Amino acid sequence: MAKATSTLDWCIVRLGDDHNWWVAETSDPVRWDVDGLSIVDPRQVQHLIELVDPLRDYGFDQDMFEAAFIPFRIDKDLGNGKVRLKRVKESLFESEEKLFGLPDILDEENGPYADLLDHLTRCRVKLLNDLFNFESKLSVDEVEDEIREDQNSNFIQGQSVHTFDEIAAILDYMPAGYDADEEAPAKDIEDEGDDDLPELDEEEEEKLKNDESLKWDEDEEGEKGEDDDAKKKDKDKGDDDEDDDDDSDDEDDDDEEDEDEDDDEKPKKKARGKR
Repeated sequence: MAKATSTLDWCIVRLGDDHNWWVAETSDPVRWDVDGLSIVDPRQVQHLIELVDPLRDYGFDQDMFEAAFIPFRIDKDLGNGKVRLKRVKESLFESEEKLFGLPDILDEENGPYADLLDHLTRCRVKLLNDLFNFESKLSVDEVEDEIREDQNSNFIQGQSVHTFDEIAAILDYMPAGYDADEEAPAKDIEDEGDDDLPELDEEEEEKLKNDESLKWDEDEEGEKGEDDDAKKKDKDKGDDDEDDDDDSDDEDDDDEEDEDEDDDEKPKKKARGKR
């Protein structure tokens, strides 16, 4: 591999309409065909590093990832959406520089990049089979066939598949009918809430029911309810008393009016005059 890439010292990349970077020229045009040759930018490199992290528990080999890419750093901005990159000897995982990653595809079938794709697919399948209870175990061939089918549709339309999209399709792969945002099967809320509760037999449950110390809240609520009822009754009684007082006052007023009317109706005595 070192001999095959020894003369590749620099490359010029351009920003495509799809906002991905594509190789426009290399220092080794004999071995490297730039037609449809893509390169992963620093932002995409970091995203891929994050995506492969969960695969470490399923056999992911970081050295295999490193061997599949040739690292470059920005050498000069050429303008018009083109940048000249210079090859460096840095680790994509450990370097503090913002590095581009050119996939080593000189041998498309048996090269380092082809090995990486196969390795990532196997790791992803192991992860999915571990997280989900499939009716039948997911196989590497199933995943490869489904991903290849999507890629072939792009080829038919005359579109090249970018390296980032090709790897992300593997690392984000989910079988039909499963949600990509829920890679771990969620427990039922009821089951989750009962997990921390100890199981009680009938005798212990009966003791808890008769335990007076556990009825404090209920008694307090009952007393509070009784107090509220008593207050309501007192208020209703007060309102009734006020209504009775009003009625009695009205009756007194009516009596006084009746007495006045009676006085007016009585015949007045004539005063006797002196003869």
